[in-house]
Amino acid sequence: MADKNVLEMMLSRYETRSGLDRENAIKEVLQEIVLCGLSRSGFFHNVAFYGGSALRIFYQLDRFSEDLDFSLIEPDSDFRLEEYFPAVKNEAASYGLHVDVEEKVKNQYSAIQSAFLKENTRESLLFFYPDGGIYKDIDPKRRIKVKFEVDTHPAPGAGFERRYQLLPAPYKIQLFDEASLFAGKIHAVICRSWKNRIKGRDLYDYIFYLSRGAKVNLVYLRNKLADSGYISPEDFCSLDDVKGMLEKRFQSIDFRQAKEDVLPFIRDPGVLDLWSENFFNAVTERLESLEGD
Repeated sequence: MADKNVLEMMLSRYETRSGLDRENAIKEVLQEIVLCGLSRSGFFHNVAFYGGSALRIFYQLDRFSEDLDFSLIEPDSDFRLEEYFPAVKNEAASYGLHVDVEEKVKNQYSAIQSAFLKENTRESLLFFYPDGGIYKDIDPKRRIKVKFEVDTHPAPGAGFERRYQLLPAPYKIQLFDEASLFAGKIHAVICRSWKNRIKGRDLYDYIFYLSRGAKVNLVYLRNKLADSGYISPEDFCSLDDVKGMLEKRFQSIDFRQAKEDVLPFIRDPGVLDLWSENFFNAVTERLESLEGD
């Protein structure tokens, strides 16, 4: 049995001012337990971590993230996500935590309404059940949910790096490199929508990358845009083309709705005050590519 005090130590890193803050912090600790269990199982031999949670945990993004997003390094239609569930359950159990896994059934309209959702994605939901301990102040009837998703047919061209974590126990993980993470985020800004709505969290992360001076992996971004059907596989895609796509996207965004989406995940709402089409167009001029285009 692992030391349960490790979880309290991990939670002590967070300044929690409300029940929602504490629940978000608990969810992030649970995510790291999942990552540790997956690492022990050999999951990252052909899988890499990406998305908002990867940015939060390894690049100190200053907002909480709900989901765990992964991608195979090479396409594999026979990949079975469920093979790794026992490792996750065992890792959680070693800290006295109970977790159930449910397959997520996609809405039949999802692939039609969003170019961002793919048919060849394995999805599951992890449910952690409060039973005291780190769950204090959390409704005992409430299940804490972590979505777990793996893209089994990734677009080519991403770069990867190895990272190490010390808590809850030392483990190694494979991660998209920063330029490829940024490419994935720009793809999300351009392509991810639901009935013309955008995730404000994508915009928030986009600004975070720009503030770091991150450069985009343009080759990987072009391949993802082609994979989504946004451009044809034969289309050339320069940095100026990408800036044009972003400017077109900014024209259609309801920034009030976008702010509402991100508010539950950030501490300072004032950072959103400047959000507007003009603001995003102006900061996009700073966008640079890894290839120097």
